[in-house]
Amino acid sequence: MKRAPLYSPSTPRPTASTPARGTSAAADKPREPEVAAGAAKPQAAKRPPGRRRAWLGGGAAALVGAALATALLLNFGPPRSRALTQADIDRAVLHTLNTKPLPAPAAKAFEAIRGSVVKVIGLSDPNETLAAAARDSKSPVPEKGGKADKPADKQAAESQRAQPKVDRDSDETDRDERGIGTGVVIQDNGTILTNLHVVYGAKRIKVIFADGLESDADVVALRPEHDLAVLRARRIPDDLHAATMRSTHDLKPGDRVTAVGFPFGIGPSVSHGVVSGLKREFRSPEGQRILTNLIQFDAAANPGNSGGPLVTDDGEVVGIVTAIYNPTEERFFVGIGFAVPIENAAQAAGMPPF
Repeated sequence: MKRAPLYSPSTPRPTASTPARGTSAAADKPREPEVAAGAAKPQAAKRPPGRRRAWLGGGAAALVGAALATALLLNFGPPRSRALTQADIDRAVLHTLNTKPLPAPAAKAFEAIRGSVVKVIGLSDPNETLAAAARDSKSPVPEKGGKADKPADKQAAESQRAQPKVDRDSDETDRDERGIGTGVVIQDNGTILTNLHVVYGAKRIKVIFADGLESDADVVALRPEHDLAVLRARRIPDDLHAATMRSTHDLKPGDRVTAVGFPFGIGPSVSHGVVSGLKREFRSPEGQRILTNLIQFDAAANPGNSGGPLVTDDGEVVGIVTAIYNPTEERFFVGIGFAVPIENAAQAAGMPPF
């Protein structure tokens, strides 16, 4: 059976307008019309470039592209990766430390705990305060150095002058600040841990949250053997966050700690130090109570820090600041502070131990 001839795409098939092979093209070529002398000769029609462009955009373009890719691959090749060495890692870490210094540990700890720290104010009737001072002055007790207490009228007057002057609203005109301390929120329902001696004897307790919201608070639990009191605020901020507590079982002397509170009512203030010792005992200056199993630390703490959190670099609470030791009669920090471990504090709040 005779097969039909195959034609290359570049060779057009003979048509009525295209002469077949072997046929004289000149014989079939139409004669050009004669042009009169002086007349403009008509321009020949340009050959449509479609077929050549199609050929160049197809096979030739693909060939050129393949050749170019091969040349690039042979001359340059893919980038060769080498193994990462310890020296490379050290250089990268050193560069990062030099260009982006890490935040200070105390700053990091404060940022984590600041929203959970509150100011605690115990309010009492100033008339009761003066009466108590007068009663205490009837039996003078010698102080160190052989000095006796001052007469009742002078002591009462000085006690009244020594009271901090603060702005009070209308319902506080008959109240006076009996004690100022610190507390830490341990549950987002407004449960606050503080020291018992901060609120002891107060007729009314007020707490001030980190966002400035003020609220009355009620005592819901006491743990006198650890000088702890648990408060419940009547009003709380919408975005109140409880502090994170951490067990002290792996706490060691030398570990860094940060104390946050309101020393002398100023704050929140931050001080930074280390754990100086564990399982310490402390006897109150009056000798009425002995506290045991305490964390000793050297972060600065002063009156007003009582009840505040002692936290790690991550801002996790490991203790409640309770007392400072000073062998003199002055009430300022000499480098020895004590905190109740958070395990005891959590039990005072009815929370399960770690």
